[in-house]
Amino acid sequence: MESNFGLVLSGISQGLPVLLLHFVVTLLLLALGVFCYTRITPFHETELVRGGNIAAGIVLSGTIVALAIPLAAMLATSIVLLDIIIWGIIALVLQFAAFGITTLLFRGIKPLIEGGNVAVGLTVAAVQIGIGLLNAGALAG
Repeated sequence: MESNFGLVLSGISQGLPVLLLHFVVTLLLLALGVFCYTRITPFHETELVRGGNIAAGIVLSGTIVALAIPLAAMLATSIVLLDIIIWGIIALVLQFAAFGITTLLFRGIKPLIEGGNVAVGLTVAAVQIGIGLLNAGALAG
């Protein structure tokens, strides 16, 4: 029994640093994705959210989830750090493209979100999350 416990501790001591490194790199990719996203959108989500704009909060929340989903799938299927970085960046670019397509569906999205149009906010978030799920499936496949 003690030898099994020793094996477990040995596995943890070897695997935990790798797990933490991969997790931190993925968190940094998520932060980079959210930062880039908030710079390319026509509205200022963080300011709108601070002001109580529910539609902007829904869009920003949906964006964070939509970016995290493919990153999580990639993290679960990757072993090498470089793999995580390369495919993580590809996942983020695909999500930015999804937002670009969404803005084509909603001409004049800026005043709609700034005006607090919750229906548009929910739809944008749903499209982004849906694309995120497909993106994750493609990455994990």
